[in-house]
Amino acid sequence: MSLKKAVAAEEAVVLLRTRICNPNFIFSLFNDSSDSNYSKLKFIVSSSVTEACNNSILLLGPRGCGKIAVLDLVLEDLLKEYPEMISVIKLNGLLHCDDNCAIKEIARQLCIEHELMFSKMASFDDNSQFMIDMLRECGLAHKTVIFVLDEFDLFAQGKQRLLYSLLDAMQSVSSQAVVIGVSCRLDADQLLEKRVRSRFSHRKLLFLPPQKEDLQRLAKYILLLPTDSSLPPDYVLEFNSRISNILADKRLIEVIDKLSDSDSTFSNFLRFLFSAVSYIDLKTGLMTLDNFKSALSTIHRQPKLDCLKDCSILELYIMVCMKRLEVKEQESYNFNSVMKEYKTIHDSFQTSDNYSRSVCLRAFEHLLERQLIEFADRGHNQSIEFRSVKLLIAPSELHQGLKSNRSCPAILQKLMES
Repeated sequence: MSLKKAVAAEEAVVLLRTRICNPNFIFSLFNDSSDSNYSKLKFIVSSSVTEACNNSILLLGPRGCGKIAVLDLVLEDLLKEYPEMISVIKLNGLLHCDDNCAIKEIARQLCIEHELMFSKMASFDDNSQFMIDMLRECGLAHKTVIFVLDEFDLFAQGKQRLLYSLLDAMQSVSSQAVVIGVSCRLDADQLLEKRVRSRFSHRKLLFLPPQKEDLQRLAKYILLLPTDSSLPPDYVLEFNSRISNILADKRLIEVIDKLSDSDSTFSNFLRFLFSAVSYIDLKTGLMTLDNFKSALSTIHRQPKLDCLKDCSILELYIMVCMKRLEVKEQESYNFNSVMKEYKTIHDSFQTSDNYSRSVCLRAFEHLLERQLIEFADRGHNQSIEFRSVKLLIAPSELHQGLKSNRSCPAILQKLMES
């Protein structure tokens, strides 16, 4: 491969990683629709700014669905459109769920915004009064203060003095503010006290994980290289042609389906794409279907399968015996039952893997320590040999684990298949 193409490949990888890590680029794909949460949120907030009215809204949905990313996009756009009319105060429930801490942080950010001296010694009442006065002054100056409360449900714990003080101050005609709560709890508004709920606007925007079609569309949007970049045109053409073929391949669609079946959020899909891009072979400079398959295996790490790779032959025998006992519909079994099954296998197939009972017991205890099996009862007074146990691995996992273990005897795989 020429040096020129090697440099182009490295530049392409940097470009794709930058795209994946840039929420503005990612969510700009979905912001064109008038029905998008971006459009709805921007309309609500901009209306509050231009019409000088108070408002409150909740952004609800599972983690990783883009609530904060969309909110940041809206705030960034509004700050460009109304640079002198907006002031943003951000709090996080993980850091500021204590009312005193939260109101102090609001006062601190207001002081920084308006170039005032901040007093660390001020009490809750002093900071509350300062916030009320600042909201009044901002209202008179036709400036809207936007409060962003991330992890909103954590602010709804305790006496909710902060939420009451904030929403009560917004009841004044002279104040001008917007409260935006962000939470992964869909019932966040139901956590509010009656006095707080009566002052809340009860507007809610629901953020849902994207559909599989949206994920495929997003992959194309991210991975196709721009034709007007500094990259060589022939390389861009070849790269985009390869990406288009891969995205149309049913095998990739199956990979994306497997990924989204367990977690279809934007954050999980972006991690998947970042991993796939990291697997690009810089010698060829092109992506392959194997890059995406490798990324899927990285995202879908299965600790139990990793443990099975390191298990001894005897430990594999014990787990296969337990699985055979379950297939025989033996509801309850213990170490002694497993040893009988182990002896049956040895006598039937004349295997060379014949271990003493004491060695088998140590292997059995090791499986308990690694949490591949566990006791099914609470008989702590009983000896280990007599306590009921159960296997913590599904048949498909065990079968896959036997295949991945290089020292696994062929007879065990045959026993699992039968």
